[in-house]
Amino acid sequence: MPDDLQQEGYHFHVMRRAIELIDGMGEQASLEQLASEMGMSPAHFQRVFSRWAGVSPKRFQQYLTLGHAKALLTDRFTTLETAHATGLSGSGRLHDLFLRWEAMSPGDYAKGGAGLTIYWGWFESPFGPALVMGTRKGLCGIGFASESGEEAAFEDLLSRWPKADFVEDPMFLRPWVLSAFGVQQEGEVPLYLIGSPLQIKVWEALMRIPSGQVTTYSELAGSIGKPKAVRAVGTAVGRNPISFLIPCHRALRKSGGLGGYHWGLPVKRAILAWESARAEG
Repeated sequence: MPDDLQQEGYHFHVMRRAIELIDGMGEQASLEQLASEMGMSPAHFQRVFSRWAGVSPKRFQQYLTLGHAKALLTDRFTTLETAHATGLSGSGRLHDLFLRWEAMSPGDYAKGGAGLTIYWGWFESPFGPALVMGTRKGLCGIGFASESGEEAAFEDLLSRWPKADFVEDPMFLRPWVLSAFGVQQEGEVPLYLIGSPLQIKVWEALMRIPSGQVTTYSELAGSIGKPKAVRAVGTAVGRNPISFLIPCHRALRKSGGLGGYHWGLPVKRAILAWESARAEG
């Protein structure tokens, strides 16, 4: 595992604790107070923040607050129609990452993964331990285990394709993972979408939301021609198997609430904060 990716995992564990502290102490907590609670010197704490977030702790605190989602809906809301016109290669795309994807046919999806070989491996990521899965056609799963634990995350993704053959092979996945998390640019990242026709429509819509921006569940429903199916669309968002790259974390409630997140709300908040810092830093 590259040292940079191991460091990202360490940084996330610090950030996860920092979120808890900021929630308890308020966004006005000083650098010295936070560093003391973390058992670090202020200088080291500042370095960790800046390395992970790209901005200083003081500036970053605003992105970690519980009200940040509401501010995003006011300042960084995007309609899917506008996003589609802009295209995925716009300046808001993380790391200038180029994604290409294809979807499994509905008939093959109905087989539950029968005849499909899925390779898997554990990696550190900017958002904690990540279980990554992929076929010869591309990545089909990314799950984060910092909240649920590794065993539960593993069983979760395995259950998506119960009849597939699973083979542990992190080295096969490694180039895609390095590009996906921006550690090294190893070329494009292919995605293989394994889901129902409705789910795939929703996931494709999610990929049109630029990094650092958000949309709402109702906007997603309207964008795929099903404005009254907000609940079904929300379920499809929650069933997204390729976290981060299919950015379900960018879907919020109209009220400004975070909504749900399959891998835990602290992870969703951390990803949104991380992207906001890069978009505005």
